[in-house]
Amino acid sequence: MSKNVIKIENLYKEYHLGVIGHGTLYRDLQSWWANLRGKEDPNTLIGQSGNGDVEDHILALNNINLKIKEGEVLGIIGANGAGKSTLLKILSRVTAPTKGTVKVKGRIASLLEVGTGFHPELTGKENIYLNGAINGMNKEEVTRKLDEIASFAGVGKFLDTPVKRYSSGMHVRLGFAVAAHLDPDILVVDEVLAVGDAKFQKKASIKMKDVSESHGRTVVIVSHNMDLIERLCLRSVLLNAGSVIAEGETKTIIAKYIGHESANLSPEKIWTESNRTYKSKGVLPGDELVKPISLRVFNEQKKLCSTFSETESINIEFECQILRKANNMAIGLTLTNHKNTDVLVMRDNSRDAEGEGAEPGQYLFKTKIQGNFLNDGIYRISCGVTEGSRSIHIGESNVVSFLIKDTYNPDGARGLYPREWPEVIVRPKIDWQKEKL
Repeated sequence: MSKNVIKIENLYKEYHLGVIGHGTLYRDLQSWWANLRGKEDPNTLIGQSGNGDVEDHILALNNINLKIKEGEVLGIIGANGAGKSTLLKILSRVTAPTKGTVKVKGRIASLLEVGTGFHPELTGKENIYLNGAINGMNKEEVTRKLDEIASFAGVGKFLDTPVKRYSSGMHVRLGFAVAAHLDPDILVVDEVLAVGDAKFQKKASIKMKDVSESHGRTVVIVSHNMDLIERLCLRSVLLNAGSVIAEGETKTIIAKYIGHESANLSPEKIWTESNRTYKSKGVLPGDELVKPISLRVFNEQKKLCSTFSETESINIEFECQILRKANNMAIGLTLTNHKNTDVLVMRDNSRDAEGEGAEPGQYLFKTKIQGNFLNDGIYRISCGVTEGSRSIHIGESNVVSFLIKDTYNPDGARGLYPREWPEVIVRPKIDWQKEKL
């Protein structure tokens, strides 16, 4: 049975907005002076008695309780401002908690932002030795790892170059290589890893998995990249407004994060004779004109699919039985996102080359939503069949559903943009032309 290497109990972190640089002595003197005058302590936490203006305070972490086991790869997810980075900074001892305890067993290596722990005037090699010393390693131990670190980071030719001349990508590669290779007991990685290119991200994810599985090290990773979290982490924690609102199996936590606890995605709907009813009975869908048979969502391999990456195309097929000639029949599929906003309508007016309507028979209608068009999130398709401008023959909401998952693919609209994509309705990949003037 694995033992706990990190134990967090009743952890709070409060920030006083607008206050710059005061430390423990300042707060102690402030509290002492308030007590001497018989006033309430201005340094109390939000929600407790105090004469400080609560509008000037923000509770970044609110009563966090968490246990992390040895050898575990734990994912921490949540929206911007949820408290993820603050939690990692406390784990890494970059900042102190306002209240509560954090017990850590072992040596921690952290990669919290670009260039963490690097001195810009020192060379890459000198910074590796400096970071090794900070992590408690002697010169001989670092020397044994030097070539491996340089090779992994891909900066071998630039080891004798001051890191101030490194690109952000080189900073990240070297920073991660140093953190992962200097034998930490616990590796803490923030979203900064997303700055690297796709090849390095893949190599880094393999290394983190190897650090955990082969060496029994613990990894704590914060990312908006749900594909990375799902591949690496068996267990994840969801933060919201500084509180843990869910923890457990990663797939379940990701589903809750996107706003659907059960994520009941269904890429297929088949109407049987028992539920294919007639309009004359007052129930849709189906009547004397048309009967629906199925609505399905496929991937490019022609397999039913409920989860797509942002760069994949979504193939849609609607099968129905037309019972009489329909000169003005139109099929409309409405796509709605997880905020119940209509994203687009896909409409087919069923006429042949001569302008005639569809003859009676069984038909399969196909369409496609191209990749690099939709933003990430859950989508649902509603189905409608009309005749002319008024008659509705089928009208059924939320027939099938699917998820677009952001994989941080640099070939998509985001390129190498490392942060969470804005909550816009669509995010097509736009062609740009660059001209030097």
